[in-house]
Amino acid sequence: MNSRTELTADVVVVGAGPAGLSTARHLTRAGHDVVVLEARDRVGGRTWTEEVDGVTLEIGGQWISPDQTELLGLLDELGMGTYSRYREGESVYIAPDGTRTRYRGETFPVADATAKEIVRLTELMDDLVTSIGAKEPWAHPRARELDTTSFHHWLRQQSDDEEACTTIALFIAGAMLTKPAHAFSTLQAVLMAASAGSFSNLTDECFILDRRVVGGMQGVSERLAAELGDRVHLSTPVRTIRHSDEGVVVESDRVTVRAQRVVVAVPPPLFSRISYDPPLPRRQHQMHQHLSMGLVIKVHATYPTPFWREDGLSGTCFGTSTLVQEVYDNTFHGDERGTLVAFVADEKADAVFALDAQERKARILASIAQFLGDRALEPDAYYESDWGSEEWTRGAYAASFDLGGLARYGADQRTPVGRIHWACSDLAAEGYQHVDGALRSGRDAAADVDAALREADPT
Repeated sequence: MNSRTELTADVVVVGAGPAGLSTARHLTRAGHDVVVLEARDRVGGRTWTEEVDGVTLEIGGQWISPDQTELLGLLDELGMGTYSRYREGESVYIAPDGTRTRYRGETFPVADATAKEIVRLTELMDDLVTSIGAKEPWAHPRARELDTTSFHHWLRQQSDDEEACTTIALFIAGAMLTKPAHAFSTLQAVLMAASAGSFSNLTDECFILDRRVVGGMQGVSERLAAELGDRVHLSTPVRTIRHSDEGVVVESDRVTVRAQRVVVAVPPPLFSRISYDPPLPRRQHQMHQHLSMGLVIKVHATYPTPFWREDGLSGTCFGTSTLVQEVYDNTFHGDERGTLVAFVADEKADAVFALDAQERKARILASIAQFLGDRALEPDAYYESDWGSEEWTRGAYAASFDLGGLARYGADQRTPVGRIHWACSDLAAEGYQHVDGALRSGRDAAADVDAALREADPT
């Protein structure tokens, strides 16, 4: 029989992604003893930099936008550099009728009437973001109305221009929540936009996909974990949290930790993977059932050279009706080869996952070739990031509420249950579903726990 290591600490953090490690760092700096338990054999959560077939790829989250000040400040503190995503030259747009057009600027090359509708719908979304904000969207007077109307249907209530509606939907549905626009609410769409400062920011790929970390985003978590040393335990999935007025006992396969508080810093769909004794309150059980992950395939294709640049193209491509709806130049810092990243989201991902691996690869590469030509059909290296199959994530990029869930449960999603606290990018306001939001969430959870510990022991 395997024996567990017995440890004591002030706080246990469950999860060694950016949120959990941020929590642990802030608490440690406040003078508390912290133990971090991570189910995976690595730190980083949904950030993961790995060499695949001789190419360094960022399998998970990677981009930084200018408003992500929590992350940018930490990178400066850690001495980690950043670099701009390549975006020189023309972009490519494929219209619903299959017409391929090269263009410059932020505006898709669509008919004038459609372009005007896209601008008008963008202004309507920006107005809602200004009115509602990211902090407490559920508290707005129109919250229930907007949360019981799907984003798909709301758009068509505003406009009868189908191309304009599908274009606006792309920036929230396929590009961010990775769910069909009929599966989430307008209020959830507004939160997604508000978390980035505005809907206009989401439509500007030069803003939302601005920079990357030299060496890869996972390096942020690796640096934070190195500061904590042997207080981070990998390959240690937590099975049970026992909590009472006296403290918590957190049991994993290899380690049992007795502490005063615990911070659960994993995606909400994994909350229920842990048994709680006593069980969580009814409202928590219900709320967690209304939060689910999206689904996206992040495709990496590496070529001997970034051939699209030779043709005066940036590598940036969009199509609202194509299998691959987004493509970007994703060449790793210092690599002379060229790497493209492409995304297949929600129901389109369902369709190609029904195929065998070779047919799926062929379909995806053919879709990329629609934008960039036949040279895209033969990469030297090809890899699909499939977070939906990852045991300790089960989707990407983040969890979002179903229709009505945000207005109904949003106010309670970060509320502690006794000595149990919550932290993850899925629960963030600013920076929602990004590393920046994870760091903010960890910082806020640490502040709550620190205050509770000091109240219990003022000395």
